[in-house]
Amino acid sequence: MDPSEGFDAFTRQLEEVMERAGVSRVALCGVSFGGVVAAHYAALRPERVSHLIVASSPGPGWKPTASQAGYVARPWLSMPALAVTGATRVGIEILAALPTWGERLGFGLRYLGVAVRFPALPHLMARRVRLMQSVDLAADCSRIQAPTLVITGDESLDRVVPTASTEEFVKQIRGARYAKMDRTGHLGSLTQPDRFARIVGGFVNASSS
Repeated sequence: MDPSEGFDAFTRQLEEVMERAGVSRVALCGVSFGGVVAAHYAALRPERVSHLIVASSPGPGWKPTASQAGYVARPWLSMPALAVTGATRVGIEILAALPTWGERLGFGLRYLGVAVRFPALPHLMARRVRLMQSVDLAADCSRIQAPTLVITGDESLDRVVPTASTEEFVKQIRGARYAKMDRTGHLGSLTQPDRFARIVGGFVNASSS
């Protein structure tokens, strides 16, 4: 990705994926930072987005907390603290989202395996947060034409993005619908994938008929 492109590098990357897949119009689902990319793309290219789903994403007006701002300012130095708080957050969510210790252990090991195979790069994470601040999400929301579904987890379990911030999409996108996944937080699409897929699939199928 070309850093000189700024946030538009992400939307260009998304369009390249669609071109390689040979699709001209999609139901676009973005989770967390991906939801900001999806909403921005839906505003820029409405003819290519049939449905928009935004899940656990920073909404219009979102600002990093003091601790998050510290991570962004000193990404590598903050990595140990970020790793500890991240592990604690994930552990709390796993306990709430999965009913048995076998499922919890299995998920935890898979999640750890992915984290080891694809380690977080703090400087890139910080860059994403900075670039996100350059996007006028409120203006994007006013231009979105696709039927939109906004999904959050439980407000007590999402320790990454406040659910109230994600719910701003509901307020600012005309006709947007809202679904809440209780007993999970920021990782609902991973801890309860079948449930997440049913919510998304039901929305797309219902508004396509």
